[in-house]
Amino acid sequence: MLDCHTAHIACKFAELKEIIDHHSGKKLEDGPKVLKFGDAAIIDMVPSKPMCIECFYLPLGHFAIDDMKQTVAVGIMKAVDKKAAGAGKVTKSAQEAQKAK
Repeated sequence: MLDCHTAHIACKFAELKEIIDHHSGKKLEDGPKVLKFGDAAIIDMVPSKPMCIECFYLPLGHFAIDDMKQTVAVGIMKAVDKKAAGAGKVTKSAQEAQKAK
C-alpha cells in the first residue's frame, strides 16, 4: 500500500533500478535483485489506480510503503511518468462532469 499525502493506493514495484549510497547519492549497484534493511534505491512503482503526485513540491512528494499494517519503506518521489489523458478508468462522477459541460 502506497501512502502519499492523503492517498492510500495499492502499487507494485515494477523495477529495482539501482542501489545508491544514501549519504552521497552515488550508484553502488545496477539492477539489484533484492533490497536489504538500510538500503537506499531508485525504483519504478506502478499504482493500481490513477493518483495525484507532486515531485517538485517536496512535502507532497514524500511517501511510505505499508505491508501488513507495518511501514516497510519511506521515500521521496524523484520523477513521474504521466500516462496519456484517458488512458485510465473514468469514474461515474467524472463522466457526469463531462456531460455537464
